Amino acid sequence: MNSEFELFPEAASTAAPSVDRLYIFLLGLSLVFTVLIAGLVFYFAIKYRRGNRVDRTQLPTSIRMELSWMIISLPILMFIFLWGAKVAFFLVRPPADTMPITVVPKQWMWKFQHASGRREIDVLHVPINQPVRLTMISQDVIHSLFVPVFRVKQDVLPGRYTSLWFEATKPGEYRLYCAEYCGTNHSRMIGRVIAQTPGDFAEWLAGDSGGDEPPEVTGAKLFEQFQCATCHAQGGATPARGPALEDLYMKEVALADGSTAIADETYLRESILRPTKKLVAGYQPLMPTFEGQIDEEGVLHLIAYIKSLSEESRDESRESKAGETSGSRPSTLDSRPAGGNQP
Repeated sequence: MNSEFELFPEAASTAAPSVDRLYIFLLGLSLVFTVLIAGLVFYFAIKYRRGNRVDRTQLPTSIRMELSWMIISLPILMFIFLWGAKVAFFLVRPPADTMPITVVPKQWMWKFQHASGRREIDVLHVPINQPVRLTMISQDVIHSLFVPVFRVKQDVLPGRYTSLWFEATKPGEYRLYCAEYCGTNHSRMIGRVIAQTPGDFAEWLAGDSGGDEPPEVTGAKLFEQFQCATCHAQGGATPARGPALEDLYMKEVALADGSTAIADETYLRESILRPTKKLVAGYQPLMPTFEGQIDEEGVLHLIAYIKSLSEESRDESRESKAGETSGSRPSTLDSRPAGGNQP
């Protein structure tokens, strides 16, 4: 790993070549216009310098000239826009078989957790040739996860989930930075991404995890600790005071105000922390708020548990863990963007 500043870091992800091509094109185009404009400024400065006998008659305003500049520049600008949009769509639309990892940073560290439960601080192990999707939320202030060699950067916000995906193509150890000023020790909030071959990653994942357990297991314990089953009875054995959680994830929920919402990560988080904001139709506002009682990691664990109650998520979770262990390409718990709210 090169610890020195690099103007052009190596390209180590599937996104890097397309980002570099666009960047080099814009750099070249800027250079051409810079040289052209600087040359014209120099030429006119010499030609119309004080004391030089030249015609200084000011030309009248020409609509034809103005239209010519617009007509010439429009195709160039549209070409840049369409090219940039293509790259942007690639960066924000992860493949269907991404490996899920949760990220909860705080001043001044990066905390990662894999689907198997393995945790890391300021270091992230990933396999090469495997798309990885990070679901991120800040524990305190705004941070920004930036990996230069992958050409990816995404703000990590308090109170809102953001996501980022990448696919490493070269084994190695790469720098990870916080690219948003987050306090006095911001410059020390750095980490490493260790990209490994699938075999090496599977061996690392199977190593000593220090007793880390899968997020859905921790979530089930929190579910029991906070006595959530008192209202959210499972299996329909007894009348429940709260909506059933089985097969709830990513389903459409009818709300008391007549609207609907999709039960994604954002909806579930809001329902845990502020349950009366989007009340489910047919239920009373009996659920207490857990804001301030459960940290962001705990909320992610509860969401993982609710996801595990969905048959589709159970199948995908088994495939994901099997894929991590074998080093193959696992399926994601969910590769769709977040959006929605309350159980």
